Amino acid sequence: MTASGGSSFRVKIPRSAPAASSPLEAVGGEARPTTDVPGTFITALPPLPEPTMRELEVQAVNPPYSYARVSYNDRNKEYLYEVIEPQLSAHEKGLVAHLKSTLNQILGSETANLSTADKRSYLRGEAEEYFRSRDVSLSPLSTERIIYYLLRDFVGYGPVDSLILDPEVEDISCDGVDVPLFIFHGKYESMKTNVVFADEDSLNSFIVMLGQRCGKSVSVSSPILDGTTPEGHRVQATYAREITTRGASFTIRRFKERPFTPVDLVMMGSASEEMVAYFWLAAEQGESVIICGGPAAGKTSTLNAVALFIPPTSKIVSIEDTREVNLPHENWIPGATRSGTGDRGPDGKTAGEVDMFDLVRAALRQRPNYIIVGEVRGKETYTMFQAMATGHTTYSTMHADSVKSMVNRLENPPINTPRILLSALNNVVIQIQARTEKGVVRRLKQVLEIVGFEPETNELITNTVYEWDPATDGFVFKGHSFLFDKITEIRNFTTDEMDQEFQRRVDVIRYLVQNKVTDYRQLWRIVAQYYKDPNEVMQRIKSGTPFPRGL
Repeated sequence: MTASGGSSFRVKIPRSAPAASSPLEAVGGEARPTTDVPGTFITALPPLPEPTMRELEVQAVNPPYSYARVSYNDRNKEYLYEVIEPQLSAHEKGLVAHLKSTLNQILGSETANLSTADKRSYLRGEAEEYFRSRDVSLSPLSTERIIYYLLRDFVGYGPVDSLILDPEVEDISCDGVDVPLFIFHGKYESMKTNVVFADEDSLNSFIVMLGQRCGKSVSVSSPILDGTTPEGHRVQATYAREITTRGASFTIRRFKERPFTPVDLVMMGSASEEMVAYFWLAAEQGESVIICGGPAAGKTSTLNAVALFIPPTSKIVSIEDTREVNLPHENWIPGATRSGTGDRGPDGKTAGEVDMFDLVRAALRQRPNYIIVGEVRGKETYTMFQAMATGHTTYSTMHADSVKSMVNRLENPPINTPRILLSALNNVVIQIQARTEKGVVRRLKQVLEIVGFEPETNELITNTVYEWDPATDGFVFKGHSFLFDKITEIRNFTTDEMDQEFQRRVDVIRYLVQNKVTDYRQLWRIVAQYYKDPNEVMQRIKSGTPFPRGL
């Protein structure tokens, strides 16, 4: 267990900030406490950096220690994300630096197998014992501030720990030495932060720490890091100035513990209740789906939302480069690729490397009902389409903005999937990032069905089921669905019975949206109960009887 980063990291705090012991902030003559808990004023909230800035919100990230403030500068029209942490006196800074140096020497392998909570408890005990043994007299607040930085740097992620803890932060990006970090915020999108790595040594040390957390080494001879932390965060980094001239760089994509749900799709306006009900029927019927779109269009989020409708008794195998899919199903095997070591052999792989192709091939031997492939882009795609053709339901994502571009990518190198094999696919969802009056939004532009293959023209026959209308920011049903025809035939429904079944699903989705059931486990329990006893679920919805949390 070593400290993250180095002492040269800084958080830019205005010089006019109040003393660290002050629990109040004066803005426009009004004083505000930084926390609602009396007696725990460890962190002071400083004034805004510039008079042209106005505060938009302050959120507790790790109370009562760290906070996040988002402000807007009316002069240059930019957002700023500030990490507000305990402000240390010169004496406290010296103690923190000395303790880090001492603990780096005395902390050994005995902490390697401890849980995060146990590491924090162990480290706190060691620090307090250090103070007692050397007769260091500190106030309770001063002790808490010092221990906060020890825990942040030894157990947390050092300078970026508050950014990683903030659930609104999706991506964290460092472009080099003495350059402000940038984040992608779920509400305000891309913005600059007040977090800066001041020199090369501290940034290089942080990159090495990231490599250790990912179980990989990074050095001058191997300067590129691509891995996943134990928490599931995806890391891509470069070491020193070997390949990035502004110094080391990194990008951290946070793993969401609370995955995107169908209710989120509707509440954010990405889809309508009817579209979500259509996905539910498609999942139950075992229809294969590919979600296409550009970068940051929300493809994986939609994939996770649709996968929540997979019947609870089905066996699922997911395959990803980095763990992003998060499902509540018990019969689920999550798989992730692994990089190897050494030089590449004749097959283009290093020793010990496990790629997507290996995992897809292994998945077929596990007799899954559903295969989820995070993103298709190589030879594993051919095997995936063969699995579709043999009756395995497959969900995946792909970088493409239309069915035509999807087909072009699939049938050309390096994928090389024959076009006739593409007819095994049932649905294609086109997702986009669009700019509207509401700002930048994510929308499901089209939901299409692959109806068949025309051998004379060598073209896929498609049917558009739903389409986004930019003028109204609404979704239009195009009049016909072959999925409904298939279900009607298989279940021996009349047209009215099919319409009633579809409407029941819409009513369930509408109930979940109205009650804001965004907890994916509770949502899944209600969906699973519908599979078992749809009448009971509909009776509860019509009578307004709440569903028990442990259903």
